[in-house]
Amino acid sequence: MRARLLVLAAGALAAASLAAALLAPAARTATRPTVKIGSSQYGRMVFDGRGFALYAFTRDGRGPSRCYGACAKAWPPYIVTGALRAGIGTKRSLLGTVRRRGGRRQLTYAGRPLYYYIGEKRPGQVLCQNVREYGGLWLIVRGTGRIVR
Repeated sequence: MRARLLVLAAGALAAASLAAALLAPAARTATRPTVKIGSSQYGRMVFDGRGFALYAFTRDGRGPSRCYGACAKAWPPYIVTGALRAGIGTKRSLLGTVRRRGGRRQLTYAGRPLYYYIGEKRPGQVLCQNVREYGGLWLIVRGTGRIVR
């Protein structure tokens, strides 16, 4: 009887270890920060958790997005689901969201909605700092929340 209990306990332990190993990659992915600070040719700035540059649009100010249609095709909004995570160098207190038409949540940093630039294909690229398009300037953001002109 004791031997049988040891076999059952060992089997349960092995199953738990296997389950933990299978779930570990998902857990690592789930903890990726929403934003983080990285280096660029413009100094330290805000990137998403994958390392892609994030921009603020001066036409938005610190309010809802004014970038829709062709603007949102060229400058896709950073849509988030779930919990927001501040990476190293960013401040959790500066993270937030605004609702877009249709109800999706767009990430904000220091109250400014954030966007990607469609032409950037790899992490670390910053191709459109201080570009005037769609009625405003597209600017990178520092970890403090300040935009860079």
